[in-house]
Amino acid sequence: MNLTGKRTVNLIGLAACAAMMAYALYAEHRLFLAPCPLCVFQRVAVIALGIVFLVAAVFVARRWGRFVHAGLIGLIAAAGAGIAGRHVWLQNLPADQVPACGPGLGYIIDSFPLSEALRLVFTGSGECATADWHFLGLSMPAWVLICLVLLGLLGVRNNLRKT
Repeated sequence: MNLTGKRTVNLIGLAACAAMMAYALYAEHRLFLAPCPLCVFQRVAVIALGIVFLVAAVFVARRWGRFVHAGLIGLIAAAGAGIAGRHVWLQNLPADQVPACGPGLGYIIDSFPLSEALRLVFTGSGECATADWHFLGLSMPAWVLICLVLLGLLGVRNNLRKT
């Protein structure tokens, strides 16, 4: 694969991340689906992944840099997939095991030290367990999980290839 091919695949990854964020913002502002704390962290992961895809497209690496690009893509995609997986798990809990609704993300960030705030967010709350949107039987976090796994695999494979 030549440099142009690597660049094209990285730009496709960037476009996929941009499309995911565009739809998330559409769902928030037009469909009035307010994001829960776990949704916000999934968005951060998608944005970070898009930035790494952009950097990898602009600066196509040949030697050790390709391991840096692939490693960052894999790490960010895995972290985002972990968050989305936790979200899907919360959505599939029986009703009697769903955690109680907690304070909003803004209040948590303002009121608690970072480590405690992250613990509270990843514990999840009742608002994270509701699935207000479905496509082909899957919730939005399930689709984010699928997309992040596929983008992670695509990005790692593409950037580890020798030119």
